[in-house]
Amino acid sequence: MKTVVRTDERILSSDIFDRDSRVKRPDHGSWAEPGKNIPVYHRCGVLVVGGGPSGTAAAAAAARAGADVALLERYNHLGGLSTGGLVIWIDRMTDWEGKLVIRGFAEELFDRLPADAIAGPQREDWGSQDTAKAAHWSQRTAAYHGVVTWSPTIDPERLKLLSQEIVLERKVKLIYHSWAAIPIVQDGAVKGVVFESKEGRMAIMADVVVDATGDGDLFARAGAAYVNDIEEADVHHCMNTSWLFGGVDMNRWIEFKAGQPEAFTAFMARGREVCGLFERPFVAWRNDVALFMGPRQSGYSALDVDDLTAVEVRSHRAMAAHLDYFKAHAPGFEDAYLMLSAPQIGVRHARRLSGVGAVLRSQWPDGVALADEIGVSPAVSPKFPNISIPYGALVPQQLDGLLACGRHISCDRNSHGFMREIPQCWITGQAAGVAAALASRGGIAPRFIDVGALQSELLAQGVYLRAGGEAAGHAAASVAAEAGA
Repeated sequence: MKTVVRTDERILSSDIFDRDSRVKRPDHGSWAEPGKNIPVYHRCGVLVVGGGPSGTAAAAAAARAGADVALLERYNHLGGLSTGGLVIWIDRMTDWEGKLVIRGFAEELFDRLPADAIAGPQREDWGSQDTAKAAHWSQRTAAYHGVVTWSPTIDPERLKLLSQEIVLERKVKLIYHSWAAIPIVQDGAVKGVVFESKEGRMAIMADVVVDATGDGDLFARAGAAYVNDIEEADVHHCMNTSWLFGGVDMNRWIEFKAGQPEAFTAFMARGREVCGLFERPFVAWRNDVALFMGPRQSGYSALDVDDLTAVEVRSHRAMAAHLDYFKAHAPGFEDAYLMLSAPQIGVRHARRLSGVGAVLRSQWPDGVALADEIGVSPAVSPKFPNISIPYGALVPQQLDGLLACGRHISCDRNSHGFMREIPQCWITGQAAGVAAALASRGGIAPRFIDVGALQSELLAQGVYLRAGGEAAGHAAASVAAEAGA
């Protein structure tokens, strides 16, 4: 099914495929789990749960700010969707004038990645509106609205390794192959988590817990308020498993796609007929690797194990069908082979925190630097100024001892379309990590930290901010007051 989704000024066009009908899960009754004492595996100042883009940034930033940090990750790597999810096309990090606004931890990553692990325009071309340059990079996911942007593609294995080494350099206790099960809540505050591993069930106690699960698993189970109001047919609600083909020549493919538009249209139409689930390829960090970011499938819940299984099954079948069709009909794909399907499913939305503050669509036209600004996001189109991200978007309305970061922060559904992207997750993760470190050091709830001190530490860590001065000095009191503290 061809769907065009309009999110205010931005138009997204995608092939989105509806959920297969299936029989409702039968009721098999219940079993009463007996209570028991479980061992405490570790105690720390800051516990980050989830090692995706936001969680990795949070752990690295908290440790840099002097906290004793543990990072719990269910997979065998860090980076989340930017590595295990094969979302190796990193969305825009520059604004529409070419200024790098996604900085701090994100900038450190790109400064330390090997040159051959990154593909994208040269710095002097960021913000260029040269017609030829924009045309070239528009075929390589790095130009939009006629403007060249810094939105590179990266080698996921190199990013996995670098992310791991950064947190280990900073003495973070890294725990792989462990899945947080339930938060430990006492007197309205999160005090740690219970997690499962091959050793069984154990606990980690912490002064502050950072929920970087992406789906708000911890804050939801701890009783914090959240929303889930994205329409099922919206592109931002779809799921998929990405994959890579090797042995391709993407320059030949681009020549065909850009130089023979009628033939390309016919190719795509025939592909939909043959494959059903169908998606076009994107460039990767190498010319001989093709990235498929779909097909995106609607009507499935990221919180339903049967739905997650169904998306995986359909995506893997689609991968094989795409290979057969592309090898037979696509220029540059004659020698293609199945290289890798993503170890992590591509989830765009599950829950969003109801926070003290929020990133809101109503704020887009103003471009005002909020008093508790902890980062800046490029706007969705050149018609809008840069967008301020408030600290309050990370703070639950009532629950203490926990901060949220990543795609489940407090925002409306329009703003979620860009706040879920990897660069924005790096921003909110770094802010959550520093805030958690300050709260742990001061022995206070995260809502009561001095936001001016938070901003000063973020600036020291290379984050781009515009807020400051007297307004920042009153921001902490505002956060606490809005929470009803």
